[in-house]
Amino acid sequence: MRNNKYYTIYLEWAEKIKSGEIKPGEILPSENDLTKTYKTSRETIRKALNLLAQNGFIQKVKGKGSIVLDVQKMSLPFSGLVSFKEVSEHSGMKTKTTVHEFALMKPNEFIKQQLQASPKDEVWKIVRSRNINGEEIILDKDYLLRKHVPFLSKEICEGSIYEYLEKKLKLNISFAKKEIIVEKVTDEDRKYLELDRFDHIVVVKNHVYLDDAALFQYTESRHRLDKFRFVDFARRGL
Repeated sequence: MRNNKYYTIYLEWAEKIKSGEIKPGEILPSENDLTKTYKTSRETIRKALNLLAQNGFIQKVKGKGSIVLDVQKMSLPFSGLVSFKEVSEHSGMKTKTTVHEFALMKPNEFIKQQLQASPKDEVWKIVRSRNINGEEIILDKDYLLRKHVPFLSKEICEGSIYEYLEKKLKLNISFAKKEIIVEKVTDEDRKYLELDRFDHIVVVKNHVYLDDAALFQYTESRHRLDKFRFVDFARRGL
């Protein structure tokens, strides 16, 4: 459990923004004012504001302050490598994971190519839907090489696979190559997701590597169009 004061301040302001108490476009009190209000250091306030910015609640603009953003869409960090569980904890939304397929299999030609697998390799296949605030709106299709992940279970997949890999298997997950595209909705998408009128879906493809540059996972994360925005932070270097 976190006891940091900055995190408590972050949660308080995140809830105010999510509840609509503070509207999009409004400007938060200045760092000086917040320092006086909470009787804490400027560094603590900056950490809280930075966390609000990282999770898509505010945009810090030089000369203006911290501007509140529209949070009706769940913000997903495109450049980062975070698990759904970690994103969920920061968003404060009610979430649930359902495992629809769990199997150890010989990969087909497409998955072989994605994972650079040999004919002898076996692959864990996991298909999971993500329910956010009562709606099934993400379909995750994961493929992991068994030679890097000797054991996996449906129960682990209902929680956080990355938490298991890092804490139990002691794997060092390092980086991912990502691609984001829009595709037509498939029958599988309609089977597991609540898509209503939508004919297209946002797909984020991940090739994930360990710290020794070994490719061990390929993922397709399929998102309903109206529920997400993909955020990044870029700095121009001269």
